[in-house]
Amino acid sequence: MKNRKIKLILILSTILLCLFTSLNIITSYVKIKKTVEESIANQSLEAANSIASSIDTDAYQQFLKNPQKNDYYWEVRNYLNDARIKLGALFVYTLKVDNPEVSSAMIMGLPNEMKKGFDIGEVCTVPAKQVKKAYNGETYVTEVIHDSIHGSYLSVGAPIKDDTGKIIGYLGIDISADMLNGIKGKVIEDNLFILIFNGVFILIVIASFFFLQRWYQKEVAKEVGATEDTYQAEIKTLITSVSSLRHDFTNHIQVLHGLLQLEKTEQAKQYLSSLSKEVQAIKSLKLNIDHPGLSILLQTKKLTAQNHNIDMDFTISQDEFNNIKTTDLIKILSNLIDNAIDAAIELPEGQRKIMICCNADEAQYEFKITNTGPNIVDPNQIFKQGFSTKKNESGRLRGQGLFIVKEIVHKYNGHISIDSSNHLETTAIVNIPIK
Repeated sequence: MKNRKIKLILILSTILLCLFTSLNIITSYVKIKKTVEESIANQSLEAANSIASSIDTDAYQQFLKNPQKNDYYWEVRNYLNDARIKLGALFVYTLKVDNPEVSSAMIMGLPNEMKKGFDIGEVCTVPAKQVKKAYNGETYVTEVIHDSIHGSYLSVGAPIKDDTGKIIGYLGIDISADMLNGIKGKVIEDNLFILIFNGVFILIVIASFFFLQRWYQKEVAKEVGATEDTYQAEIKTLITSVSSLRHDFTNHIQVLHGLLQLEKTEQAKQYLSSLSKEVQAIKSLKLNIDHPGLSILLQTKKLTAQNHNIDMDFTISQDEFNNIKTTDLIKILSNLIDNAIDAAIELPEGQRKIMICCNADEAQYEFKITNTGPNIVDPNQIFKQGFSTKKNESGRLRGQGLFIVKEIVHKYNGHISIDSSNHLETTAIVNIPIK
């Protein structure tokens, strides 16, 4: 089931990746085409304004009085044809706009040898929307018009004005769609690298997102796993200690039962008195500490110390130690205390002592663990991964504890030091800045 979900997520991710990349490329392509059309239209509109302002308005007005193929007609036609050739346009012509819906072509700029077609007053294909703008005295630009006779083209128009500023007609220019497509193709070819770059960039962004997501999930899983390992180790220690106590008290009850059966009452009382001291010692395990995780850890270590006849004392500040993650705090103290217990056990019972101090002020946290035990010859070596002063038992990996502690302390820009200069006494100090 899990594999199917992962496969489904991968398929959906791939589809989304392709979709976003395709959309990006298509959007860029459409935008380039639109930009080319607008650019050509604007250039053509400027040309239309220029031609309209340069046309011989007197000759054109004379033609309008008698719209026939007379000398005025040919003079204007030759001028328009010359402009058509220079622009490379499909058609350059004049328009009559006397209503807001339909316009009429008056003089078409064509070579003189073309005697047929394009009659004077022929209805023009300029759409009604643009005709209305011309009727109101504005310039216009059409979308690409698809004509069954002349093909596809884009039209622009500018007013022709006489000397008094009165509009006497319109100058129209048609740009062939083939010319537009040729320019578009050249522009797209020139921008092909940008299109590819955009597509690759989208791929990289989305791939990076999935990579970071997977990395984050792995880090979270690693952190959860490390937390579980830490707490499971402490729980196992606690269960072992409780089992040891239960076993000891079973033995004590059996001894008491035997003494009472033998009617040795005084000896039974003395035995109970000694047991009472042990019970009081167990009651002393309850610590008044604000930090729940720290309280449980120290109680567990105190119980372990009692099972090994180690005198363990605490000095704990009334602070919640919130500026360090609970899992990291547990890892630091758990490893340091375990090392202290291992060292103290090597001494006779009366010399086994451990002192734990957890202090906090405005600037830093200080954790100090002092234990009796054999001195460390080279304190700097013990921070190396795999280094241990204890013998390897049953192939168990050793020398990881202080290395882990050092890595965590450095993560918080802190400092750890080991002082083993006093005879049969070692102190580990960890300082972690709060800010």
